[in-house]
Parts: sequence; structure tokens; C-alpha cells
Amino acid sequence: MNFINAQVVEISKPLKAAHFPFPRGKELFEAMSWCATDYYTKASTGHAFEARGLLVIGESRQGKSREIQRIRDKFNDGSVIMPDGRRAVIIHCILSGKVTWKDLGVRILGLLEYPLRGRHTQAEIWEKVIKIAKIQGVVGIHFDECQHVFTEDGDKMNQQILDSFKTLLKESRWPLMLILSGIPSLAAYVAKEEQLARLLRTVRFEAIDPSKQTDMDELLQLTFSYAEKAGVDFSSLATNEFLERLAFACCDRWGLVIEMLIEAFTNCRIAGEKVCSIENFSHAYAKTYSTPFGYSPFTMSNYRDGFDQDKLMEALNRAK
Repeated sequence: MNFINAQVVEISKPLKAAHFPFPRGKELFEAMSWCATDYYTKASTGHAFEARGLLVIGESRQGKSREIQRIRDKFNDGSVIMPDGRRAVIIHCILSGKVTWKDLGVRILGLLEYPLRGRHTQAEIWEKVIKIAKIQGVVGIHFDECQHVFTEDGDKMNQQILDSFKTLLKESRWPLMLILSGIPSLAAYVAKEEQLARLLRTVRFEAIDPSKQTDMDELLQLTFSYAEKAGVDFSSLATNEFLERLAFACCDRWGLVIEMLIEAFTNCRIAGEKVCSIENFSHAYAKTYSTPFGYSPFTMSNYRDGFDQDKLMEALNRAK
């Protein structure tokens, strides 16, 4: 028994590796370039300085993490050389739940491949973070899913985290650029620390708005781009009505649209077909949301009344 479906791998691998050049990707690159240029210029002076950072916000499944990873991979490819002649690096830390600043320091040291032995205070741990980051040429940290470290009723702890982020940007011995990414509520927490907010440039990943022609045009380009790479004909579905159904079925999330396209086009190819159909998308919908085949926004005439996007996201979260 083979658990790996080689045919699915062959068809879906190039689709999952593909990158569509969204305008937001260019905006993110320009913002990152702004931070890196500012850092390099100040580091060139030989004087103490404060770094700048990014606040990247958008609803889940909008593709934030993947776009940031792409930017980070480019930054870390050895092409960014700091004034001291060393290759610059940005590390990534995903925040999956509430943690203390001390716990976070231990996690960062792990990412820096510096094993921590024995008991240490919070101050000692972060002293080591700064020291090791400087030795390794780490000039920035991407804190992903950053909203998880904040709570609505934890004002004191929230302020400590905000102050600590600010301290990393202002650390005179080795300042660190920060990329804080998360859902829109993250911006409200950051705004409570004025000095931190001032040092961060905000990049927003907006949801699909079917009422905007620019979004519909971009959605059409996206579908044809992936269809061409998959080797299927999408032209029969290239209507505003279908694109609106696609956006709705994906809760207006760009990242989820891409996942749906990959599932639908893979299903089409696996079935030995060349022309993509509504049935392929119905299969993709059922697989994505773990629902019975045949009941989806692609097939229901009154789909906006029959489906609730908030409940769709709940079903998706349960399925994942």
C-alpha cells in the first residue's frame, strides 16, 4: 500500500510552488526595502541607532505568511551584506499561543541554535538573545500570528510585550528590525504603544471585494494563471458570476482562493479532463471544508442566502 499518490504530487507540486505577483507583494517588498535601507544607513554611521519594522495585517488565509516568507527568503539568500561585511539574516518565530516574554526569549535562542542550560532570569535570557543575534548577523525577527500574545483582559501583560518589542527596536548594542504579522485586531494592540507604532510601517492585506473591478480583474488573472500552469481550460467559467461565487466560497480570502484553485484543477487533471467544470470546484469545496459533495456555493442558485461566511470559516478551522 502506497500512501503517496504520485499522480497528485506530479500535478499539484508545480501549482503549490507557483507564485502569483499580487500588488501587495510589491508593497511588502518596498516596505521591507525601506526598513533594510534605514537599518543599513544608520549602521554605517557607527553610532547607536533604533531600527524600524513592519506591521503586516489581514484576515487569516489572505496569504500574509507566504508573502512574508518569500520576502524573507530573498533577504536571507546572502545578497544583503551589512556594513560590517557580514550576511544579514531575519529569523522567523510563529506565536501559536500566549507566552511570557521569558518563554519567547528561550524560543528565540532555540531558533538561533543556542541551547540554554540551567536556570536563567528573563533579563539574562534576552541578554543572550542580543549577544548571539549580533554574533550570527541576525538583524531582524518575524513574529508570525502575533495577535496570540495579546489578550483583551491582560492590559498589564500586553503592555509588557509592547514595551519589549519597542526595546528590541531601540536596543543600542544591536537593534533588531521586527516584522509583526497577524489579523487586523493586532493593529489595535500596537496602537496602544505610541513609540512602537511610530517605528512600524503598516502593510494591509485586504480581502477580495467583488464590487471593485480591479479585484475582479486580478481574480480573473489569478485563475487563468493557475489554469495555464495546470494545463486545463478555464475559459468556460470565466464569468463575473462564477468569480463572485469563487470569492464567496473562499470567504473573500486570496490565499484560500489559491488553495481552492489547486484542488479544483488537480481534480480536473486526475479525472483525465482538460476543461475545468463546476463539478471540479464542487469537489474542491467539499474537500476544503470537509462537507458532503454536491452542496456548495458553486451549485446553489441562492448561495448568498444559503451559506454564512463566518460559519464557513468555522468549518474550515475545524477541518484543519
